[in-house]
Amino acid sequence: MKENGQRLELQLKGAGKTPYSRFGDGRAVLRSSVREFLCSEAMYALDVPTSRAATLIVSPDTVMRDIFYNGNAKPEKCAVVLRIASSWFRIGSIEILAKKGETKELNQLMDYILEKHFSNVKQEDREEWILAMFAHIVDATAHLVAKWMSVGFTHGVLNTDNLSLASITIDYGPFGFLDAYDPNYIPNHSDDSGRYDYESQPGICLWNLGRLAVALTPLLSCKLRFVLYKKYLKIRYLLSEFFSIEAPTVAVHFRRVQ
Repeated sequence: MKENGQRLELQLKGAGKTPYSRFGDGRAVLRSSVREFLCSEAMYALDVPTSRAATLIVSPDTVMRDIFYNGNAKPEKCAVVLRIASSWFRIGSIEILAKKGETKELNQLMDYILEKHFSNVKQEDREEWILAMFAHIVDATAHLVAKWMSVGFTHGVLNTDNLSLASITIDYGPFGFLDAYDPNYIPNHSDDSGRYDYESQPGICLWNLGRLAVALTPLLSCKLRFVLYKKYLKIRYLLSEFFSIEAPTVAVHFRRVQ
């Protein structure tokens, strides 16, 4: 699907189990589906990079959900949201293959991602192209987080599987907006440690970018691995001027893979 020359991908949320559903049932409830529909369109209107909701269909099925995580699960009506985005690949899409040592599959996936989603930064040398892609993702992610902070948006679950390679807002789960300035605001009731609170979002995104850097190392020569690492360190230094950030174990990993 294309809009104004831009390639768009369609995805159904809540349609049922997939090979990646793990222990979940693959269903979405009406309550959370309406929240995603409304918020993604609101974020689009606020000029924040985001996936969008094309349609929402209510299902006659019900599933049991424990809304407040207090052991009192209740039946809720199901729904399916048709979501649209330029890409549904996440940092976790690359990270999982690198972690499992599936280098062949990682190379195949990277070829597809480079050609379909990062032709705008294409380099003659493939490894240089990967570095250019990383630099682009870093820059776009920084702009995305700045937009979040400016409108008081808190994502709630910023793990590597919820941070888009297209640097757009995806997977609206336990998100929230500030009613008044509170740097420790936590919309996710299961986030007891405050890992994903409002103030921590820049640092968490930096941590995720560090995991992306580590995941890309099997695709790079030793020389370019350190070029990648230096890019990451520069970003961390700049952010540390404004935020208290704990660096991921990138340095240890890079020493190990020499």
